[in-house]
Amino acid sequence: MILGVGVDIVHIYRLERWAKIPGIFERFFHPEELAEARTRGSAMVMALAARFAAKEAFGKALGTGLTGIRLADIRVITNFNGKPDIVVYDTALAAQKRAGGGRIHISLTHERDNAVAFVVLED
Repeated sequence: MILGVGVDIVHIYRLERWAKIPGIFERFFHPEELAEARTRGSAMVMALAARFAAKEAFGKALGTGLTGIRLADIRVITNFNGKPDIVVYDTALAAQKRAGGGRIHISLTHERDNAVAFVVLED
């Protein structure tokens, strides 16, 4: 059964501005998520924008927003088929359990100026 859905859009230039602020990416992204994005070269900011949108969409799917959740505790990975997945830790995992959530489905897209994420939370 579907417990919640969430969608979010992020303007990529927002992350381009953040790239100039020391330590901000480390505050919002899991270390392994950030390392993987850095391997993408010039597409790094676009990848991070989509992942940031996923974090926001996850909070919306929970129905609680991101209050009390450390954003770096939500990690977007790319599985062996190239499909994005979400792995949650600590504060995000606790919020998922409180919501009664089991499986998390995610879809990401980006084009030029925007990145979009859609998340479905199942029980």
